[in-house]
Amino acid sequence: MKKFILLGLVLLVWNSYAAPNEDFPSANISNSVLKATLLLPDKEKGYYQATRFDWSGVIESLEYDGHSYFGQWFKKYDPKNHESIKGPVEEFEPIGYDNAKVGDRFIKIGVGALGKTNDKPYSSFTLYNIENAGTWKVKRKKDEAEFTQELKDESGYGYIYTKTVRLVKGKPQLILEHKLKNTGNKSLETKVYDHNFFLIDNQLTGPDIRIKFPFEISGTGRGLGTIAELRGREINYLRELKDREDVYIGSVEGFTNDAKDYDFRIENHKSGAGVRIRGDKPLSKLVFWANPNTSCPEPYIEVRAEPGQEFKWNINYEFYTFRK
Repeated sequence: MKKFILLGLVLLVWNSYAAPNEDFPSANISNSVLKATLLLPDKEKGYYQATRFDWSGVIESLEYDGHSYFGQWFKKYDPKNHESIKGPVEEFEPIGYDNAKVGDRFIKIGVGALGKTNDKPYSSFTLYNIENAGTWKVKRKKDEAEFTQELKDESGYGYIYTKTVRLVKGKPQLILEHKLKNTGNKSLETKVYDHNFFLIDNQLTGPDIRIKFPFEISGTGRGLGTIAELRGREINYLRELKDREDVYIGSVEGFTNDAKDYDFRIENHKSGAGVRIRGDKPLSKLVFWANPNTSCPEPYIEVRAEPGQEFKWNINYEFYTFRK
């Protein structure tokens, strides 16, 4: 009897981390050195159906030279939960929320037009009703996938948002290419950041994981001095994080308005695998967050497109190995 109880507890813990055994819309891409599985946007069947993150370009897994870079970093899967998502996912700040009345719509690029349900401040952790998801189209090639969301809404907002996930031929590089065209009659002005949910070789967050910056960093936040420390141009962990612990720096300081400072590295010094992250736009803000499974520099940039205008930006990921 005790064996059956123990088996039940093991299965309960495992199921809290594992996603349901379902076939979600997906696509595989590869070049000669990288292979990745992407989860496709779908309001009814998609892996991610919440309203915080951009639905396009969600990367379930990526492998390079025997190393894995993404995975399920959260415990409980729910398609309507804001954190049930994987990969270098992006979030746009809401457009039009503050000026909208209860019952009106506001915009989350990559999600759609959402309904404002009360007068409380906007929260990324609230599930809003999607009044208009627009239309999604996905074009696939062997080494890339192009996601396009077109939205025309009664609120006066409209856009064509295109994200291409492209593997560079013959190189361990992945590029996220973005285009946002304003097709409405209102200005599109927002910020977007990449959460970078890296989980390199399933290594728990601790002294083996190091985060590197191209400038001397400073800042204050939760967990500094007890779990992690700022050391010159690095964030180092003093010990492994325990369940439900996190490190949070709401404003990492030290960068300039030069795009060269959008340049970060996350390295696993136990397995000898790392990733370099570079953007082509200046940083407007930099946040850092980590939990026991993932370490996330969160770089923000400004996005602005007047009616008829188009805004473009790219993020480059270079995967590498090194001697431990």
